[in-house]
Amino acid sequence: MKALRFYAPEDLRVEDVPEPECGPDEVKLRVRNCSTCGTDVKIFYNGHQNLSPPRTIGHEIAGEVVEVGADVQATYGGDWQVGDRAQVIAAVPCGDCHECRKGWMAVCQNQTSVGYQYDGGFAEYMIVPREVLKVDGLNRIPENVGYDEASAAEPFACAINAQELMGIEEGDTVVVFGAGPIGCMHIRIARGVHKVGPVYLVDVNAERLQMSADAVSPDETINGAEVDVVEKVMELTGGRGADVIITATAANVTQEQAIAMAARNGRISFFGGLPKNDPTITCDSNVVHYRQLHIHGANGSAPEHNKRALEYISSGQVPVKDLITERIPLDRVLDAFDIVKKGEAIKVTVEP
Repeated sequence: MKALRFYAPEDLRVEDVPEPECGPDEVKLRVRNCSTCGTDVKIFYNGHQNLSPPRTIGHEIAGEVVEVGADVQATYGGDWQVGDRAQVIAAVPCGDCHECRKGWMAVCQNQTSVGYQYDGGFAEYMIVPREVLKVDGLNRIPENVGYDEASAAEPFACAINAQELMGIEEGDTVVVFGAGPIGCMHIRIARGVHKVGPVYLVDVNAERLQMSADAVSPDETINGAEVDVVEKVMELTGGRGADVIITATAANVTQEQAIAMAARNGRISFFGGLPKNDPTITCDSNVVHYRQLHIHGANGSAPEHNKRALEYISSGQVPVKDLITERIPLDRVLDAFDIVKKGEAIKVTVEP
C-alpha cells in the first residue's frame, strides 16, 4: 500500500509499504480521509520528540472498518463490524494515571498519539491500536456525516476542550486570533454552542483573513498588520474590552495583546503553543490582578470531546463541510502541507 513515511525533518516519502496486519485486540481501517493541520507542517520541518522514525504520520482520521480482531468485542465492547464508519482520536490517554482517574484525560501524563507512537492516517490502511480501543477512542460516524467532515472532528474536539474550560456565557464578546481552520472552528463553536455576542477575527494575512471571513462571517475582521489590535477592540467594545479571547496562533504578541484587551473578569485561552525557542511573553500582572482575568491553557482533547464534535457536526450546530476547501490525493500529500504552510486554504484533507 502507499503511505507517507517520516524519516527525518524534511525527509518524508510517499512509498510502498506492506499492508498492516490486524492483531486480535486491534481494528483495521481503510482510511477514507486524513486531514492536515499546522502540526503536520511543524513535523515536516522539525520532527517531534515523541515521533520515532520511520513512522507513518497523520492524525485527523476517518475510515471504514475492514477487519476486527477476534478479542476486540470481549475486551473493549463496541460491537464493531466490517463496513462500519469510524473516526479515530489523535491524543491517546492511558486511562490509569491520576489525571485520567480525575476525568482530566486531555492532560494525561502518559499520553501517546496516533501518528507519533503509532502509525497514522496518511496511508491507505491503518491499525487502530489497543491503546485507542481501551479508552473508547474509536467513534462511530453518524449516518449524515461524511468521512471528510468526520476527519475534522479531531481539531474540532481540541477547540471544544478549550472553550468548555472558559465558562463562556451567552452574549459574550469574543476575539479570535488566527484565521486558520481552528480559528474558524472556534467561531462556529462559540456561536453555535455558546450563543455568544459579537465575534471579531484577527490575523496579519489579509488574504487568509478574507477567505475565512467569507466562510464564518465574523462581525468584524481586524488586520493586525495594519492597525493596533488592542486599540481597535477597545473601540469596538466602547472601551470595555473583550469577554473572551482565544489565541489560535503561535505568535507571542497575540497572548500579550489578549491580556491587554481583556474586559474585567475576561477569559483568555492560550490555545496555540509558542515556539520552543521563544516560549515566553511579557505579562502585566497588575492587569491580570485588578481586572480579575482568567488565563487558561488548552492542550488537545479527550476522547469525549471527539464524540461531542461528531454530535455537533451531525446536528448542524457546528457545520464543518464548507471549511474543507482543498482535497488532495495521497500521492500529492506533500502538496497539501505546502498549501497549509502558505495559508492558501482553510482546511485541507487528503483522500487516500
